[in-house]
Amino acid sequence: MNFELFIAKRIIGNKTYKSSVSAPIIKIGIAAIAIGIIVMLIAIATGLGLQQKIRDKVVAFNGHIEITNYDTNASDESQVPISRNQEFYPNFNNVEGINHVQAVATKFAVIRTETDFEGVVVKGVGADYNWGYFKEFLVEGQLPDYTQKRNENVLISTYLANRLGFKVGDKFQTLFGEQLNKLPRLMNFEIVGIYNSGFQELDEKFLIADLRHVQRLNKWKADQVGNFEVFIDDFSDIESVTKAVYKNTNSNLNAVSITQKYYTIFEWIKVFDNNTYGIIAIMIVVAGINMITALLVLILERTQMIGILKALGSSNWTIRKVFLYNASYLIGLGLFWGNLIGLGLLFAQKYLKLFPLNPDTYYVSTAPVYISLDYILLLNIGTFIACLLMLLIPSLIISKISPVKAMRFD
Repeated sequence: MNFELFIAKRIIGNKTYKSSVSAPIIKIGIAAIAIGIIVMLIAIATGLGLQQKIRDKVVAFNGHIEITNYDTNASDESQVPISRNQEFYPNFNNVEGINHVQAVATKFAVIRTETDFEGVVVKGVGADYNWGYFKEFLVEGQLPDYTQKRNENVLISTYLANRLGFKVGDKFQTLFGEQLNKLPRLMNFEIVGIYNSGFQELDEKFLIADLRHVQRLNKWKADQVGNFEVFIDDFSDIESVTKAVYKNTNSNLNAVSITQKYYTIFEWIKVFDNNTYGIIAIMIVVAGINMITALLVLILERTQMIGILKALGSSNWTIRKVFLYNASYLIGLGLFWGNLIGLGLLFAQKYLKLFPLNPDTYYVSTAPVYISLDYILLLNIGTFIACLLMLLIPSLIISKISPVKAMRFD
């Protein structure tokens, strides 16, 4: 039988323990653990959720890696074509971790109405285009189908539709610039769907159309495209996969990851990691200090018991283990209530969207949450161990208690 655990259970199960002087302080300690784990869960879930949402929005418009011609300038318009006849297309078998490659092309244009006009980038996509991300963004109508004959159907953003007064089914004229001393080309499009990614920097720019229109406007051949977009399995491998992609493409092609292309955005979302680490550290310290206080009060309240145990031959470490078992129970109780409340709030936010955010600042309309068993277990185990280690030092006070004085302590 575990003697220390037996004594700890008797202390916890004692009715006088629950109504003792230390009871309010112990409850405060438990509450501190619970509040701490709630705050940490929310900080991690929202931080990771926001990072993933912003990252997915950028990936939707660019892929994880872009393969472009070295002759292409830094603008959003495809100018020098690339042949589709590449070893890596349509399947990039030479590099592990890649799940899809698609060919696209972009061209500047101006949408013209009777009362207004708006500059856009027409992104031409083909039958190989991955619509997975835009299915989530679609708010009205349907996604265009470019697997059959060339058509004039386009996908436009809510931002552009509102600015120009468009709705699903509307037709409009678009002007495409030509070479100098030549009149611009005029083309009619029909809106079949409206999307809203919440990322205004991209929504205000891109109009999704048939790739064959861009090829025709640029007088390219059917096998010529502007660039390739590569999608990978694990975002954490993006830098290593980008290097591998670069090594496995022709010398006239360049491979750029979205973390390089949108460096400012990805540096900004890294700030959330620092904030999360800071919150975790502060919460663990606060919870630990409260538990230290509760343990010290509990030790002082049980001074006579400590004296008796010492007189009966118990070592200092044996008695310390009794109180550490007791503290473990209190920490576990705090973690239980903290997880129950914290996860309840997170699931409520995930499915009910209770807390909105300003999309102009955070690129999302509601606070996103990412719930994973991995970080929940790691956070709970880490908090438990950290608090228990912090309690080892104050438990040393037991070794300073004299049995004679302790048994006469009142």
